[in-house]
Amino acid sequence: MPSTSKQPWSPVRHAGNGTVRLAFDQLTEGGDGEPLLVVTGLGVNRLWVPDGLCRMLAARGFAVARYDHRDSGESTHLPPAATRNPIAALFARRGDAYTAEDMADDAVAVLDALEWPSAHLLGVSLGGAVAQRVALRHPGRVRTLTSMAAVPGDVGGLRTMRFIRMGTLARFARLRFPDTREGAVAAGVAVSRLLASPGRDFDEAAAREAVERNADGGVHDQRAQSRQIGAQWHGPPISAIDRPTLVLHGEDDPLIKPLAGRVVAARIPGARLVPLPGVGHELPPAAWETITTEIRRLADCPRPARP
Repeated sequence: MPSTSKQPWSPVRHAGNGTVRLAFDQLTEGGDGEPLLVVTGLGVNRLWVPDGLCRMLAARGFAVARYDHRDSGESTHLPPAATRNPIAALFARRGDAYTAEDMADDAVAVLDALEWPSAHLLGVSLGGAVAQRVALRHPGRVRTLTSMAAVPGDVGGLRTMRFIRMGTLARFARLRFPDTREGAVAAGVAVSRLLASPGRDFDEAAAREAVERNADGGVHDQRAQSRQIGAQWHGPPISAIDRPTLVLHGEDDPLIKPLAGRVVAARIPGARLVPLPGVGHELPPAAWETITTEIRRLADCPRPARP
């Protein structure tokens, strides 16, 4: 959830990838640390990344930046495309707005704007798949890769079904809220409930407080989500990733089956899987210590020289 403290983040800036402008900012703490770029999930803006998690990363020696994908937050939103439903877009044979390569290049455009020759990547949900693709398409820009709650970045269409809990996705697709601030808040609470671990009581008051501070219409913008989820990958398989890799996955994830994390870890040479007990498709405070400790451990491991 976004922090209530004053100006924990730098003023928003924009990076360019062709005609697309990508909004990003950098945590004001830990600016001298090792560069780490956070890649967010489907539809949501960068403010959904908890400030507390980012501050903990800064305390562990990282300079943290985050950005809005195209079609989310303050970044460029593309014109409407034919597919308006995320489920239909997921199983389409090809996207009709842009490619997964375009989204991977967006991350590199942000690195360029930050003047970071390379960075550690932390990708969550859709961001995990995007981060995997950055490691494939731009390996020299990636120090380490952490993929959390993500499907393999090289699967698409019907092959994705084995990794997704279709009942949750269907409930997600059925959500309907007005295009107002109140609608965004209601949608944020509903999505937070849907993606939380079913193994613990849902704290609706805390969720509402968080989304009141970040009334992000992207959580129920199904047209934008359809364009993002429909972006198809045409590159090499994730088995070609040669960057040190950590795979995190909530054991209680109600959207992406833990099988996805196991498969990603098995297919990327040398990757290490860390299951997160009691965690759903979310970034709860109880998991921050484990997440940041494991990312620091990954960064501290000797890295093989690139050929």
